[in-house]
Amino acid sequence: MIRIHNIYYMLSYAFQVLNENGYKKVLTEEFDKAGELCAEILIKGVSSQLKRGLNREYLTYTESMSAIKGKIDISSSIKQQTTIQRKLICSYDDFSVNSYPNRIIKTTMYLLVRSSLSKKKKQALKKLLIYFGEVDILDVHNINWKLQYNKNNQTYQMLISICYLIIKGLLQTTTSGNVKLMDFLDEQRMSRLYEKFILEYYKKEHPELRVSAMQIQWNLDDESDEFLPIMQSDTMLSNGIKTLIIDAKYYSRSMQTYYDKHTLHSANLYQIYTYVKNYDVDNTGDVSGLLVYAKTDGRVYPDSSYTMARNKIGATTLDLDKDFKDIKIQLDEIVNKYFPAE
Repeated sequence: MIRIHNIYYMLSYAFQVLNENGYKKVLTEEFDKAGELCAEILIKGVSSQLKRGLNREYLTYTESMSAIKGKIDISSSIKQQTTIQRKLICSYDDFSVNSYPNRIIKTTMYLLVRSSLSKKKKQALKKLLIYFGEVDILDVHNINWKLQYNKNNQTYQMLISICYLIIKGLLQTTTSGNVKLMDFLDEQRMSRLYEKFILEYYKKEHPELRVSAMQIQWNLDDESDEFLPIMQSDTMLSNGIKTLIIDAKYYSRSMQTYYDKHTLHSANLYQIYTYVKNYDVDNTGDVSGLLVYAKTDGRVYPDSSYTMARNKIGATTLDLDKDFKDIKIQLDEIVNKYFPAE
């Protein structure tokens, strides 16, 4: 299990904007469900965005008009015979708040109001929805989440990410059409957040290391790499001499069982071993690999280390059901172990 407040801390590393004073008040409130936490973050984020002003975009509209506006579409006007009604088909641009990011936010707030969210949160969302009167609601099944961000709308990145977590990981529509809010994020969304959190934690807390999530090239004898899969690391730590490749794993079961014997997931072990051996092209042994599992309720959990053909390959467990200061200690101990002070 994971403490709800720890989800906030994980999000605050994934999205640095959550470290601003306006969001820190979230920690003063008690939450027993992840949905309540995400809704509160969205409420505070949208309130802050309203103070800056809602994002506007130039949108093109085409309609039949009695007064000319923008460009006249003569061909369409003739085909639709609008001149009989003394109207013309015109196309014009409008600098509107009905932008796609605002549509996503309104859709998310609208769904939350219809969900099993607490009455207090629903009231706060309804007040915010007033400012989105000119914004359309999207079909939740066809939302395009791949948005481009720039200096004009970069404040929306965290808001859209929270909307994504809520819609994809927390909201479920029942057969009766009601919207149910789940207690915890689903495993897929939680896994992505877990990966992002570990990467961003080390970037912020360990500036003495080079931290990245880079692709690893296959160590081939020729140049043909057709059909080979991409090796994308979750987190790589390096001090210029030694390198640690971390693969973050968030499963409901962190060990596999065969005839009552607990072992590491075979695919996970093969994966981290492949990453390490292909990155350590000179076989120096200075590249290590570590599987970092989120602790589950299982009786046995990973905590082991091996030396395989000169390289250290290990597995450890991060307990997310502790105070966050204890989680930080666990993550810092990994650095101390693999990059000991000289």
